[in-house]
Amino acid sequence: MSPAEAGFDAGRLAAAVAFAQEHESPWPRSLYYPDGSYVGNVEWNERGPWTEIVGPVRERGGPAGLVLKGGRIVAEWGDTARTDMTFSIAKSYLAVLAGIAFDDGLIRDVEEPVGKSVDDPAFAGPHNSQITWRHLLQQSSEWQGEIFGKSDQVDHNRQIGPGADNSRKGQRRELKQPGTFYEYNDVRVNVLGYALLQRFRRPLPEVLRERIMDPVGASPDWQWQGYSTSFVTIDGREVQSVPGGGHWGGGLFIGARDHARFGLLIGRKGQWNGRQLISQGWVERMLTPSPTLGNYGYLWWLARGPAARPGLPETAFSALGAGSNVVWVEPEQDIVAVLRWINGASTEGFIDRLLAARA
Repeated sequence: MSPAEAGFDAGRLAAAVAFAQEHESPWPRSLYYPDGSYVGNVEWNERGPWTEIVGPVRERGGPAGLVLKGGRIVAEWGDTARTDMTFSIAKSYLAVLAGIAFDDGLIRDVEEPVGKSVDDPAFAGPHNSQITWRHLLQQSSEWQGEIFGKSDQVDHNRQIGPGADNSRKGQRRELKQPGTFYEYNDVRVNVLGYALLQRFRRPLPEVLRERIMDPVGASPDWQWQGYSTSFVTIDGREVQSVPGGGHWGGGLFIGARDHARFGLLIGRKGQWNGRQLISQGWVERMLTPSPTLGNYGYLWWLARGPAARPGLPETAFSALGAGSNVVWVEPEQDIVAVLRWINGASTEGFIDRLLAARA
């Protein structure tokens, strides 16, 4: 579809694309610095006993992305088929898998303690037994422990985004009541992935491919990799639990075009070509502000609360990954934008230019 047909000013849209191309991520293409340090360990000021990279790491490509209007491509740049790491965008895919589990009755109630349906030491004891599915989905669980060789303490006091101060990251703090305190914590998200694996009793990438990615016409090229330490035995077979990002390597390796289809599905409330792949009610839950952070839903970022900005529709939402990787959706205007490897400080500048290009 041409920009004019889609209601865009062609020159302004081209300027937005040029802006994305000109503001590339400062991360090294190899994802390792010359001294051998993994980019994530440097980005998050990670030291101490939990820094080991235990999943695969793949060299990244250059800036890439696309813009959809009405489900059709109106702009595209870079290699949008390349299956690069995508870091924490994987969290939003986990939220959709949780929705499938909910729709299938594998999660009876998001307010139910996880330990009621997952018989595992990870959800036992006076503290962790209080944690509900909603707490895990809103990153307010305060889960305590170690899983796959990583302790929850590694992300205590963690901050994210431009200007983040991680000088105190990894310093143990006193835990709060589950559900009362938001903290961005990759170990706890990995606990959610593990809990979902226990409920499905099948590899999560297999469920995602069958229920979401194949039905929306995604390529067969994407992969979701776990850690060398994350194999567990399910019903007598070895299955790899997958993480919600690339913090220690691994995670979702996927192309921008496949991300765009995923974003379009959520923007259209779970419906694809007349099929309801995930219930509308679950999509609405995912995009409802959390009580502990007003611009966060179920592992999706919202343009509300602390993130509200003049001129930015409050209906917009995003899946975000370090590096920076972005799936931005504005359902009222039926726009989806995918950005690969843009400087995170420039993401808002691109969105502003994209919205200004609307004729």
